[in-house]
Amino acid sequence: MQSLKGVERRNRIVEILTSSEEPVPGGTLALKLGVSRQVIVTDIAIIRTKFPDLTATRNGYILSGNTGNRRIFKVRHDDEDIEDELTCIVDLGGTILDVFVEHRVYGTISVPLDISSRRDITNFMNDLKSGVSTPLKNITHGYHFHTVEAHSVKIIDEIENMLKEKGYLIEAMSSQNIWKPKSYKEM
Repeated sequence: MQSLKGVERRNRIVEILTSSEEPVPGGTLALKLGVSRQVIVTDIAIIRTKFPDLTATRNGYILSGNTGNRRIFKVRHDDEDIEDELTCIVDLGGTILDVFVEHRVYGTISVPLDISSRRDITNFMNDLKSGVSTPLKNITHGYHFHTVEAHSVKIIDEIENMLKEKGYLIEAMSSQNIWKPKSYKEM
């Protein structure tokens, strides 16, 4: 396949991601579009400026045009409650796509998680317990956000109710872009 020019290629990436129900690996996009994986990484960064709902998971990229089955939960809890929080989301049928915090100096700091099973939770907890690093939430006194996805709005509502019942939930909001990039040019 002949490689496409920048704008045309990025439009094609958006089409591929929007029409896919599964994450699309960068390597697959590169093969389909006749470019290197590095070109795809650069294109994804550019696409994110117009489509902030684009999520990178370990299985590939996701761009959901239907955000009704996603919700952002602002939560707060102690380190001892991390596993319980993640388990209640997964056990109800949710996938934790990311964790992010709003830092007063650095703006939004985000990390893709893609946790959808108890095995994923075990692996994540093992990383935390290894002592290599501390949870991201600790830089904002326990406050953090998760983007959660599920097969139906009913499941998302059940997850919200469970987080509220457990006392973790601060606020729930649509998965529209709430990230606020920090700009020092406008201060």
